[in-house]
Amino acid sequence: MNTKTTQDHIVYLDHAGTTPLDPAVLDSMAPYFTHVYGNPSSIHAIGQQARKALDESREKISSVLNCRPNEIVFTSGGTESDNAALRGVSEALYNTGTHIITTNVEHHAVLNTCQHLEDAGLTVSYLPVNKFGQLTPGQVLKAVTNQTFLISIMLANNEIGSLQPISEIVQAVKTIRDDHSGHIVFHTDAVQAPGYTDLNVKDLGVDLLSLSSHKFYGPKGVG
Repeated sequence: MNTKTTQDHIVYLDHAGTTPLDPAVLDSMAPYFTHVYGNPSSIHAIGQQARKALDESREKISSVLNCRPNEIVFTSGGTESDNAALRGVSEALYNTGTHIITTNVEHHAVLNTCQHLEDAGLTVSYLPVNKFGQLTPGQVLKAVTNQTFLISIMLANNEIGSLQPISEIVQAVKTIRDDHSGHIVFHTDAVQAPGYTDLNVKDLGVDLLSLSSHKFYGPKGVG
């Protein structure tokens, strides 16, 4: 029996894990592997071509997410995006609080970072979800203390696909922000969400949102 398998015979059913690169994306990227290879921080012509490409990318992405172009930060993927969001906020706001709220069903990119922050002296509340894999705004409000400075709840779960009511949770948290000692930053891991739910940052109300392009027909190594 011939057990040799080729790409032509594969039925790929793991698009939640990663997606193939869209041919149109490959065509768009091709020049940057050949002749537009400059450092975007350089002032010479090739560098400025690369800078223009980055600026245009930020414009296009921000128009989809409904945010400002200068709010787009490129990373190496979803894991680094989550890590940078949690660690960055923790370092920037360390003097305003010591408490983080998340769930017990987050991606390990968030859970491992939270464990690291606990080792550094912060307190983390891991909220349980119901049988549908969801939280309620009330659960989050009950967990908030006067030391809470960061909440990180994923928008779409990478294992079971449950969607969290992020906008409702954000609105609930806003009702107590005025009485809180400082601004509570809200982060959502939306890596699994593209194509399944709206990603309008203004409507969601979040401060930070993580994405990874390989989940929606983009290149690997871009978040």
